[in-house]
Amino acid sequence: MNFLTSLRLLTRIGICLLAVGSAPAFAAPPAHGGSLTLLSTTEPTTLVSLATTATPALTVSAKVTEGLLKYDYDVNPQPQLATAWTISPDGKTYTFTLRQGVKWHDGKDFTAEDVAYSIDLIKKIHPRGRGTFANVLAVDTPDKYTAVIRLSKPSPYLIKAFAATETPIVAKHIYEGTDAAANPNGNAPIGTGPFKFKEWVRGSHIVYERNPDYWDKPKPYLDQLIVRFIPDPAAAAIAFETGAIDLGYRTPVPLADLERLRKLPSLRFETKGNSYSFNVTLLEFNLDNEYFKTLKVRQAIAHAIDRDTVLKVVNYGYGKPSASPIAPGLKAFHDPAPTPYPFDLKKANQLLDEAGYPRGDKAVRFHVTLDYNPIASDGARLADFLRSALSRIGIDVTVRAQDPSSFIKRVYTDRDFAFTTNGMSNLFDPTVGVQRLYWSKNFIKGVPFSNGTHYANPKVDQLLEDATVEIDPAKRFAQFQEFQRIVEEEIPAVNLYQPEFITIANARVHDHSLTADGVESNLADAYVDP
Repeated sequence: MNFLTSLRLLTRIGICLLAVGSAPAFAAPPAHGGSLTLLSTTEPTTLVSLATTATPALTVSAKVTEGLLKYDYDVNPQPQLATAWTISPDGKTYTFTLRQGVKWHDGKDFTAEDVAYSIDLIKKIHPRGRGTFANVLAVDTPDKYTAVIRLSKPSPYLIKAFAATETPIVAKHIYEGTDAAANPNGNAPIGTGPFKFKEWVRGSHIVYERNPDYWDKPKPYLDQLIVRFIPDPAAAAIAFETGAIDLGYRTPVPLADLERLRKLPSLRFETKGNSYSFNVTLLEFNLDNEYFKTLKVRQAIAHAIDRDTVLKVVNYGYGKPSASPIAPGLKAFHDPAPTPYPFDLKKANQLLDEAGYPRGDKAVRFHVTLDYNPIASDGARLADFLRSALSRIGIDVTVRAQDPSSFIKRVYTDRDFAFTTNGMSNLFDPTVGVQRLYWSKNFIKGVPFSNGTHYANPKVDQLLEDATVEIDPAKRFAQFQEFQRIVEEEIPAVNLYQPEFITIANARVHDHSLTADGVESNLADAYVDP
């Protein structure tokens, strides 16, 4: 072997060794055992998302109560309690083949009867169910493991609506013949999921334990899941720093602390796992209120708010400003056209004069109370910003804080409010996430996060109803575009921005956000380093 040949051989060996040395180590397989502590910034009012879309309930529901399907990041359906599904060519029949051998946590069999009962119940009591399942005629159960949903009209969005938090499948034998909203199962749920409910210590935490009989063996990997309630954002940040909390989502710490926390080697940050539900932060008016029933007053307030400044000051720039009721993340439907009411204080003052509200004592036109949703992390900051902004046009705002239950009762049951800041999930399709807020038929007292403004426009109703059955994507986009134009002009709500949500996890936690709904999934795949 001559020198050149030897050199070439050594070079090849060196390259191979370099390649081996630089290759990433194979990830260790998921380990069984251990406990994971999940943060909830607000204590839920129920542990099953059957009659609510409030984030605290969504945080915990799917750990016990599963859905027919789960979804990848692009919201493509994947099996969960259903193993296969078909949609008829006319779009009016959905046939689900159900997983066999699944047991409820009390030992009874999961069957098609549970699916049929759950969908019928959700259509009646879920805030979005009335719209999502509006075209459902019946759910047939030709055998124990087949559920056939028959529709009066096509529902092009429906195949994306079967995630565990959106359409939870509950046990018929537990709920039948009861008041579902008051059923004890909401406090101590029995489901089919990877975790079994153990205890709920009010004001402190919830404990779930591994379901040894879970259908998707060898999952779950965790022995225990603990959900801790930490309403103070500063305390939440400290809990992540000290390792007292392992996982939190929807940006669970003060935005001002994010950059500091990013420097800690013990923490990881993720934005995946949020594509099932894009949110819109908005200011909602009570259209029955003496001031806000007047269009010019609402227009004035819209002119008094600079969305770019709101996003920068309130949400530290994490998100996208938007005047549309449809979030920018829903690219197939969002209209990026600018607001018809750009920031203009002079115009705002002029409109209030024209509306008959001149400046009086201390230059104040009228006094009004602003309620903010305490579930939203930006609620208090946004309310304070708006109080300052509206003072510049002579509206004196008192900000009222309250717990989530009181807020929901005040706005959706008692309707004892003037206007409110809120965060609304658009979800994966406007028919599911947006229609509920503007459809006059979804003004239902007592149902949270429905049409709280009491907005009613026959043209908007028709557009929304037409879009629920339109299978031509171009025509459906045009319907939603016209809907956006009308709502932005009539402004039952001032839509402000789409927040960017960030999940924070301790470095020892793995596989917590593998689906479109991220941490809101059942966490069956999640595991921790031993």
